[in-house]
Amino acid sequence: MQISLRTAGLVSLLAGVTSAIQVDFTSDDSIKDAASTVAFGLLKYYTGNNTGDVPGNLPDPYFWWEAGAMFGTLVDYWFYTGDETYNAVTLQAMQHQAGEDADYMPQNQTSTLGNDDQGFWAMAAMSATENNFQNPPEGQPQWLALVQAVFNEYVTRWDAQTCGGGLRWQIFTFNNGFNYKNSISNGCFFNIASRLARYTGNQTYADWAEKVWDWMTEVKFIDDDFNIYDGAGVDNNCATLNRAQWTYNAGIFLQGTAMMYNFTGGNDTWKQRVDGLVNRTAAYFFDDGIVVERPCESFNLCDNDQQSFKGYLMRWMASASQMAPYTYDTLMPLVQSSAAAAAQQCSGSPPANEFKGQPGTACGFKWTAKANFDGLVGVGEQMSALSALQYSLVKKQATKAPVTADTGGTSVGNPDAGVPIESYMPVMAEITTGEKVAAGFMTTAIAFSVVGASFFVMKE
Repeated sequence: MQISLRTAGLVSLLAGVTSAIQVDFTSDDSIKDAASTVAFGLLKYYTGNNTGDVPGNLPDPYFWWEAGAMFGTLVDYWFYTGDETYNAVTLQAMQHQAGEDADYMPQNQTSTLGNDDQGFWAMAAMSATENNFQNPPEGQPQWLALVQAVFNEYVTRWDAQTCGGGLRWQIFTFNNGFNYKNSISNGCFFNIASRLARYTGNQTYADWAEKVWDWMTEVKFIDDDFNIYDGAGVDNNCATLNRAQWTYNAGIFLQGTAMMYNFTGGNDTWKQRVDGLVNRTAAYFFDDGIVVERPCESFNLCDNDQQSFKGYLMRWMASASQMAPYTYDTLMPLVQSSAAAAAQQCSGSPPANEFKGQPGTACGFKWTAKANFDGLVGVGEQMSALSALQYSLVKKQATKAPVTADTGGTSVGNPDAGVPIESYMPVMAEITTGEKVAAGFMTTAIAFSVVGASFFVMKE
């Protein structure tokens, strides 16, 4: 069913102020000032631009994928606020982590790399493409080509041998999670396919978006009520679902369906899918207009990854409101009321080893607590609050929409980018004749030693 906000509740939230970050949500300048303060605190967690550190990496305990998510957020931060403060560090990070083959599979990450990890960096590059973010110098990996590389590699990993299709969570067989197929990995595939379709106009990308959606519904990762579940193991053909519902799964498919609605000129099938996700997202993930991470938040069990998910939902709801403008009046009031609550949570002053931003501006996790700072701080909390604030700047008509190749996009693509998975697997060197002879002598020596030992044992 369609969810409408209680007018009084929304007005009271939007009128509220925080003890530290003062925000007037009727003023873009005020929102931008608040976003700038929160962004400053977020970048204090980043060490990749320090001497001796690796550009693009966040320090422990944060995983590589979350750094990609952070730089995708910063691309949008520049796009919506006009603040170029972090553009140089963002460009440096996204280029350095592109990897040796320009596909966001750097060698220092392949031992733990999942399809979703690679996807978050690809989606950051897709945002750079759509937003006309500063293009890298000639001879360096270009944003559009990076996304196309990841898309092409996803195609080669489509696994029809188990569960009838889909991407596995992990890329390599030696990683925990290889026998699991999940919504976020396939959501990354669906998301970049739909966005590439809109940006390039190439039907092949749209066909793959349709294929991923169809598979998700066939295995009931997306059910008839548009609930999106976490995933399932391949050992029983994806029959036993993990029914956890995360905000970022809802968001990643919501943006993708809105992109397909836009690409198809308002196709009714895609409209029905947009409507289903809009209504279910609004009904399930919001309490009095404030987003909540259902599986873990009320139990105080959200880990570092999960504490960042709400911000991605804010991003993708705002984007959907642009790609399918008829959804604006449902989606954006929820983003705005969540932003107001998030701003109230940005009032903490934890110890300096936990937060190096301005005292009184550390952002907590539980936005429903409003001004009652919950004490939970980190990259995820700060990034999510920044997301809510900056995406509240999206207007119904005045905001510039992401470009396409035909409407001003400048990024250079390469439809043939990417490399096969075999290129990343270790290759055993061919054994020479000399090595075979040496191995034979060694085997003989071992055999004689065993026989000799047996003789002495029997003699005893």
